[in-house]
Amino acid sequence: MSKNELLQLIETKRKELVNIASKYGLTASATLQHSQELDCLLNQYEQFFLSKSI
Repeated sequence: MSKNELLQLIETKRKELVNIASKYGLTASATLQHSQELDCLLNQYEQFFLSKSI
């Protein structure tokens, strides 16, 4: 996966998270699931840069 593809996935997931959180609340299971998915994508993005800097 390229850097740009990963950034696009992160932005899409972030928008989904905001929409779900505003609809169901911050503690809803769907909100928490999307938050965890976004966390995983952000971790992948961080790893992408860590591997490039070594």
